Amino acid sequence: MDSGCHCSANSDRLSNPILFNILSQMDNSKPSQNSLNYSSIPYRCNCELRRTVCLKRPSEICKEASAVLVKTVQFMRNLPAFNQMPPNDQFSLLKSCWAPLFILGLAQECVDFEVMDSPADSMLKKILLNRQESPGMEREQPTIAGVSKLKSCLKKFWSLDLSPKEYAYLKGTTIFNPDVPDLKAALFIEGLQQEAQHALSEVVRLLHPGDGERFARILLTASTLQSITPSLISELFFRPVIGQADLLELLVDMLFCR
Repeated sequence: MDSGCHCSANSDRLSNPILFNILSQMDNSKPSQNSLNYSSIPYRCNCELRRTVCLKRPSEICKEASAVLVKTVQFMRNLPAFNQMPPNDQFSLLKSCWAPLFILGLAQECVDFEVMDSPADSMLKKILLNRQESPGMEREQPTIAGVSKLKSCLKKFWSLDLSPKEYAYLKGTTIFNPDVPDLKAALFIEGLQQEAQHALSEVVRLLHPGDGERFARILLTASTLQSITPSLISELFFRPVIGQADLLELLVDMLFCR
């Protein structure tokens, strides 16, 4: 089944008939070195797959998200076992787990947010300003489908109503992931993950003695964290703050600069 965009390919023709005719005539003429490829200029797409969104209250939510990110890095820095690992392993684990850890932080801090359609430059503005970007410079923009997946994940964690200790040990199982490629201390990290899982199961048993399935539900919910891309987190919560900077580089500075 085709999962692509099913919006009308003639959207711009219907909404901008005069402009479309002008551009069509220009496209049929001999292309010049400075001419735009007008067919590559996207139109407003209303399907879930490609409809881009942004935060409704960016100043407030970005501030809350930044506070969660700082706590996430501090949590990693305060783990003695993490500091004992080779620097390359620390970097690999940071790159792999910062986004899932951040989402756990959003859930623990009960950070809720709403989104709205991203404001789009008109086709005429793109033409007049000659703002055609090379494909390599384009970033993956947050979509309504991606945000819905994130919000669904957060609601699942909120329904579990995890205690601070449950969150802490779950973060431990997330950080110490032996499946990350090219780890030098993979066996050591696997042992740490097993310890964190055992500690989590013990806390669950003590706090919820009558709920024998809670531990499995927590792990099942945690497995959904990997379905949410780091780029969605970066673009939605931090692009308005950091501009063109690379978030991973900033995280490395935060983690390793003592």
